[in-house]
Amino acid sequence: MYLCTVNSFMMTLEKAYEKTTDFVESIPKTERKRYGQFFTSKKSASFMASLFTPNIGKATIRMLDAGAGTGLLTVAMVERLRTDGYEGNIIVTCYETDGKVLPTLYANLQGLAEKYRIQYSVITENFLLENTAGQQYDIIIGNPPYLKIPRDAPEALAMPEVCHGAPNLYFLFWAKSIQQMKTDGELVYIIPRSWTSGAYFEKFRTFLFGNCVITNIHIFESRDKVFDGESVLQETMIIKVRKSTVPPENVIMSASATADFKNLRHYLVPYTTVVAPNNFVFLVTNEEESNTLARINTQPETLATINMKMHTGIIVDFRTREVLRNEPEDGTFPLLYSHHIQDGRVKWPDGREDEYVKTEKKGLLQENADYVLVKRFTAKEEKRRLQCGIYLHSEHPEYQYISTQNKVNFIKCREPEEAYGLYVLLNSTLYDTYYRILNGSTQVNSTEINLMPVPTLETVKGMGRQLMAGKDMSETSCNKILGQWIR
Repeated sequence: MYLCTVNSFMMTLEKAYEKTTDFVESIPKTERKRYGQFFTSKKSASFMASLFTPNIGKATIRMLDAGAGTGLLTVAMVERLRTDGYEGNIIVTCYETDGKVLPTLYANLQGLAEKYRIQYSVITENFLLENTAGQQYDIIIGNPPYLKIPRDAPEALAMPEVCHGAPNLYFLFWAKSIQQMKTDGELVYIIPRSWTSGAYFEKFRTFLFGNCVITNIHIFESRDKVFDGESVLQETMIIKVRKSTVPPENVIMSASATADFKNLRHYLVPYTTVVAPNNFVFLVTNEEESNTLARINTQPETLATINMKMHTGIIVDFRTREVLRNEPEDGTFPLLYSHHIQDGRVKWPDGREDEYVKTEKKGLLQENADYVLVKRFTAKEEKRRLQCGIYLHSEHPEYQYISTQNKVNFIKCREPEEAYGLYVLLNSTLYDTYYRILNGSTQVNSTEINLMPVPTLETVKGMGRQLMAGKDMSETSCNKILGQWIR
């Protein structure tokens, strides 16, 4: 630990950024990526600092930057406080374990202290394993490491209350920081958006909303222009939370194409639209998306409650090569792939390899029934995320069983009306937009689909009968039918 309380040198965010750039250029990108290091840009640091609403009447403000890197975020925050006229004590704690970056961090903090009269300490222990009981902060700012770790890693075992499956360091840093926030303290992090939905982050979201409320969210519309000189392809966001259980009426949403924050747009979205009752978080970018959420979130059921849950296909073909067949023979059954989903139907066979499966293992087969199949993976540039088709057992009555490849999801239905009705929902613009707001990835997650609000079963069947009568499987047709049932 290093302490300093001196005054007079000239250190600005610009100079700290220059030192950061020099350091980044000295370390191979592959090495930084291995440790999940992606350094914040100068403009991102300034924007993050601008989101805080500090109480400048306080005698002392305590600040934490866990995973501080070169200290750029700390410099931006302290400069913001002093520029706004705060004259009290600023006590900064930085955690950093990378010995290579420490000289740059010390240099930036020393210059900051000499110009702005701060106290600072640098702790070189593992933040997630350090005993930090009793240490509380008014302001927490950070760009935590983005790195998946094993579920039995010491960091994961230290925080079982938020871990499910293989965790990522970024939300463990976030959770530990929340534990160290003072009441009404504020935290601003730049993080991936993967935590906003899904089962892996369910325990973390429960912990988050049991302690904090969201006040601000910023969305970057371009995935690869957030970190200077880095090719980070996952979608990234900036979030601000406050240590309180009283939510604001609205969340302040903002968006920009890149991290230069040009053409910055702001808008207010009701808190209950952003944070759903199931603790999913919706990253709304315009009024149309807000209206989409409002329409769907009023629906009374889910696929789980109407007993039609989505599941993932059961055949992982490269692991079960021995059961795959190119041609039909005695004892073979249909194997349905994503490429069989065409124009709202499941068109099987289509003459490609491995369209049949021959096995007596019941775990690799499923009842030949009516299904809605949904592609698990789509390209980022494709217009729709939800791409589905109907399979009817009556079209292949000669088979007792079928099977599905792992790159499709399926929903088993009890009768054709249910299949057609679910198709109306999933093939509509409304539900596709809803899912895109919920999940920024190109993978369709069955857990998330199962928790989406849907109409009653009778409504689903009614829509299905209407689609069957019209025989037009287009998105336009589905939109028209859905509009008559969900207003």
